[in-house]
Amino acid sequence: MKLDTTLAMGPLHRVADVAKRAEEMGFAGIFTAEAMQTPFLPHAITAVNTEKIELGTAIAVAFPRSPMVHAMTAWDLQKASRGRFVLGLGTQIRRHNEHRYSVPFDPPGPRLRDMLLAIRHIWGAFDGKHPLDYRGEYYTHDYIQPFFNPGPTGYGQPKLFIAAVGPYMCRLAGEVCDGIHIHPFHTIRYIEEVVKPNVRKGLAKAGRKESDFEYATTSFILGGNEEQQNGLAGIARSQVAFYGSTPSYKKVFELHGWDELQPELQGMIKSGRLAETPGLISDEVMSEFWVRGDFDEIANRVREKYQGVVDRIGLYLPVVGGEQEEQWQEVVRSLAA
Repeated sequence: MKLDTTLAMGPLHRVADVAKRAEEMGFAGIFTAEAMQTPFLPHAITAVNTEKIELGTAIAVAFPRSPMVHAMTAWDLQKASRGRFVLGLGTQIRRHNEHRYSVPFDPPGPRLRDMLLAIRHIWGAFDGKHPLDYRGEYYTHDYIQPFFNPGPTGYGQPKLFIAAVGPYMCRLAGEVCDGIHIHPFHTIRYIEEVVKPNVRKGLAKAGRKESDFEYATTSFILGGNEEQQNGLAGIARSQVAFYGSTPSYKKVFELHGWDELQPELQGMIKSGRLAETPGLISDEVMSEFWVRGDFDEIANRVREKYQGVVDRIGLYLPVVGGEQEEQWQEVVRSLAA
């Protein structure tokens, strides 16, 4: 099981130091998210300042960029990193697409499928496997001159992941991707009963093996003494409340019999009571979403929960450069071993 870390949002001039330190600590991967910053630009820095650590997006929002833009950006980063880049895409939700980015959203599943197939086709054209001639339902790419074709990377194609929660996206990941980013808003039961069975359907449709596919996720892993854990617990509880308010994620709650929780959270946010939402998330609920423990036991608790369930686990909360970095160093070594 690989252990990944998140590249915290911050000034770009700090990225090189953080990436180098993450590699020194033994993390397998370092991932960016599209929030306050572009997820790609920091990796132009991490790619040329590290040697071994994998780097990727978890996730870049798919629809604001065309398949050609995604394909070329990932191609550049694959070359710069000498074969270590993972292009992770996700749909985000309707409101972000239509009102934040001003791009079409419907239908998100078929649109994303078309985009992924287009990206695969474009990469094949860059590799010289066939002419550029993709004609899909939402995207068409059928013109490129030699001047605009970057040619092979020399390191193969990047890995291609998507974020998925519902059955359709899980099947899509299995059908056309190298791996899946399972949302941090997950439980082990949801992974085993919803995510994996649908990924396997997609793999079977494409005639692919599960051994060639990666299950990745991030988790609320809270390490330290009781006071330190409690400080982090407030952040984790707030995030679970925030994610849980989203209608498209309600299936996770419903699987556990917490059917009314998502509508209640959504109603509180709509009435301007966002700060009160964590109060609805009990310790019973949170026990499904987090891993807690002192630094001498947290590695074993992560193993107990995720070993054999996922191939790579990421820390939701950044630790590189933090006050507990030294203790986390030992946790990383233990999990890597």
